[in-house]
Amino acid sequence: MREIREGGSDHPAVVALLQEHLMDMHATSPLESCHALDASQFKAANIRFWGLWQAEQLLGCIALKVIEPGHGEIKSMRTAKSARGQGLAKQLIEHLLQQAQTLGLTKISLETGTADFFIPARCLYQRYGFSECAPFGDYVIDPHSTFMTRQLT
Repeated sequence: MREIREGGSDHPAVVALLQEHLMDMHATSPLESCHALDASQFKAANIRFWGLWQAEQLLGCIALKVIEPGHGEIKSMRTAKSARGQGLAKQLIEHLLQQAQTLGLTKISLETGTADFFIPARCLYQRYGFSECAPFGDYVIDPHSTFMTRQLT
């Protein structure tokens, strides 16, 4: 049975998945355009982290960073390569959106890449009502970044 668990960003399987995520980001975007977090950054008070587990196997992860009152950002959404194509990303994003509403957030935004590698992610976010927007928070216009946002009801 699959289970979404909060926390655990220091678990070795999580650290490995996040390291794989960082390696892919660095392989597809210039260093100054990589905004992925490493495992140590998920301990910040304004970040909530969830892992999707099947028994003790990590299938994916996602995090929510509150960047200002009412406004959150999706961080480090990742599905393990061995678990792709099973609808896990949908499960993760639906969980995050539900948690964001529970926290009273009214807007969720994200930054993702512009390279072809990121097409599946951009398509997924569009299916969940995200549309392109201007940079938000501390981001600046970057030809390697796509910014997206959606309102929560």
